[in-house]
Amino acid sequence: MVPGASAMSTWDWFVIAGYFVLIGVVAWWYGRQQKDTTDYFLAGRNAGWVTIGASIFTSNIGSEHIVGLAGQGASTGMAMAHWELHAWVLIMLAGVFVPFYYKSGVETIPQFLEKRFSARARWILSLVSLVAYVFTKVSVTVYAGAIVFQALLPEINLTIGNVYFDAFWIGACTTVIVTGVYTVFGGMRAIMATATPQAVIILLGSLIITAIGLSRLGGGEGMAAGWAELVGSAKGNAENFAFWRPLSDPDFPWLGVIIASPIIGIWYWCTDQYIVQRTLAAKDLATARRGAPLRRSAQKSGPC
Repeated sequence: MVPGASAMSTWDWFVIAGYFVLIGVVAWWYGRQQKDTTDYFLAGRNAGWVTIGASIFTSNIGSEHIVGLAGQGASTGMAMAHWELHAWVLIMLAGVFVPFYYKSGVETIPQFLEKRFSARARWILSLVSLVAYVFTKVSVTVYAGAIVFQALLPEINLTIGNVYFDAFWIGACTTVIVTGVYTVFGGMRAIMATATPQAVIILLGSLIITAIGLSRLGGGEGMAAGWAELVGSAKGNAENFAFWRPLSDPDFPWLGVIIASPIIGIWYWCTDQYIVQRTLAAKDLATARRGAPLRRSAQKSGPC
């Protein structure tokens, strides 16, 4: 159990169970409405710009951000926020890349490479992307979700035969099974349908966590006291709060940040199937171009 936290109440369990039931119903409902690959992969290509922006937001922000980036910021300082601040690249997605993708009529980025180059290019990108997703996105997300599960429900355990599963592994398996069933059976329609409410939940939850954190930092005297403590800590440890680090910095040298961040940003925000597929679900080009900047605004309005 997290220090200072209370045990899970009946209402807590009710909310969690209700969420999983709702996810299952959404996947079942939209799975019944799928007629072809366009419905499955692109939600019938009738998504609005708010839904697209929310879907891109929820595709990027997850447990690995709430848990991982917060921990990295505490250990290495604020400079790690450079990676998130480079979401300005989404403007390039809207203005430069989306018109090419949308007018080509493709359903996936590998398919775009096949049209532009060859089938070999498509298969190479598909293979590299799948391996990269497993080792950089899926594994980190599952691990962070399992950490949260273990912190909230440390007493949960399960034994199957001679194999013992503690709270961490139960959380990891639950995350994989639920998201897998939801995505495979619901397709992009289910993802799009839940994107907007999930974006609101993530933003509100992050703001609430920030408020609680500031209150705890202030010793229970309120957020103002916590903010004053934070400012005092920043003044006494300016290097940890600096965005601009010297070349000798082992983690974020300024030259590496300037050169590497835009390159990685363009790859992730403008060419990665995981992100771009959301814009391809738009009902027209203008809608697709409006959705990307909305996601950037949503992220900068919250502490994620």
